Amino acid sequence: MKSRAKGKGKGKGKGKGKGHALTENNLIFAHPASLRDVENHYCAGCGHGIVHRLICEAVDEFGIREKTIGVAPVGCAVLAYDYWDFDVTEAAHGRTPAVATGIKRVRPDNIVFTYQGDGDLAAIGTAEIIHTANRGENITVIFVNNGVYGMTGGQMAPTTLAGQKTATTIYGRSLKRDGYPIKILEMLAVLPGAKYLERVAVNSAHEVLRAKRAIKNAFKMQIDNKGFSMVEVLSMCPTYWEMTSIQAAKRINDEVATFYPLGVIKSC
Repeated sequence: MKSRAKGKGKGKGKGKGKGHALTENNLIFAHPASLRDVENHYCAGCGHGIVHRLICEAVDEFGIREKTIGVAPVGCAVLAYDYWDFDVTEAAHGRTPAVATGIKRVRPDNIVFTYQGDGDLAAIGTAEIIHTANRGENITVIFVNNGVYGMTGGQMAPTTLAGQKTATTIYGRSLKRDGYPIKILEMLAVLPGAKYLERVAVNSAHEVLRAKRAIKNAFKMQIDNKGFSMVEVLSMCPTYWEMTSIQAAKRINDEVATFYPLGVIKSC
């Protein structure tokens, strides 16, 4: 989160604030203008920092920084406002889409998005996300799915895979006892108000690029006043998966994405 352009020559500094800088011979990453230069509090290998940056790159490239309002959740990303250099407000646990709805309705010219984990969105916030999508609210939702409750100790989440061990499923999630993992996007896809739904991952460079395109597409839907848009991001949690960062990234491909398939779920 502290990357800086270090190119030499007359091209140095061009493109600042758009996720890249031009040098005489190379195109290299730079620090997005919308991303604060502060210490990262996330665990090593966590995907939240990557997603934070992708959001900032999208905001900068659309030139909407002064119009953007984010709504931060309860969970690992509760401190998201420490990283984004645009307006961000806090919401009660799970009420993030409701707060975003209120802001968008009184300030329709602003670009409003929520940033939520699987506990905030898929557990305590299930009613809010369903009704927000059903109403077709013209907001964007970024949903980070790592399959556990990271902030409170690694307990089972609604998105925890069958057989996965957590602090509250020490022998693995039992479908008979705990039910099935919830596929939020597929559930929302049947609602006429949901206009753009895509699932991506951030476990490799290739997938990060796809994730950025999806996030930009979701923001573009809102900019064009086309209605509710949402991107689900499959993210690593090495700490509570009890894996190395490399193992966690590999697990996304080998296990998580086999149950939660990547790609566009709905686009209207």
